[in-house]
Amino acid sequence: MVKKVLIISTSLRGGSNSDILANECAKGAKEAGHDVELLSLKGKDIKYCIGCLSCQRTGICVLKDDVADIMAKVKNAEVVVYATPIYYYEMCGQMKTLLDRLNPLYSTDYLFRDIYMIATAAENEESAFEKAYNGLQGWVDCFEKASLKGMVSGGGIDAANTVEEHVDIMKKAYELGKNL
Repeated sequence: MVKKVLIISTSLRGGSNSDILANECAKGAKEAGHDVELLSLKGKDIKYCIGCLSCQRTGICVLKDDVADIMAKVKNAEVVVYATPIYYYEMCGQMKTLLDRLNPLYSTDYLFRDIYMIATAAENEESAFEKAYNGLQGWVDCFEKASLKGMVSGGGIDAANTVEEHVDIMKKAYELGKNL
């Protein structure tokens, strides 16, 4: 069955390790026949949520930036994959800011059901990814029709743009896309 897949690369550095893995996931998903869009947050204007909760009443955020377009894509995707570098044992700030700004989706008839995470870190311990995974799980828990299905973690990647040297991690990202 063809699924509408949105892969969001949250790193602000183009060609970053997590960005490379997002592309590899997209490659696998396209080869599986899915309708895939790869979206980078690099260069996007994403303001911080101000916590006014106006969106809870209106379904529309009062802030004017690129989030409205991104939100529409998230809402209409069946599968959403977030790719993030791990900074200080947590998802990158831009990813967290985006998740906060997706608050207007709570009261909508969103299509996404399956959520995945791709994460890269210099540290090689699985514990390096726990807080980021739990943070995304907290967001997913707010959407009763969605579930966090899994994560591809790439640890031990301690230099920029070197993930391609880690064939096993590249394969995991590709297989994630292939098996969505």
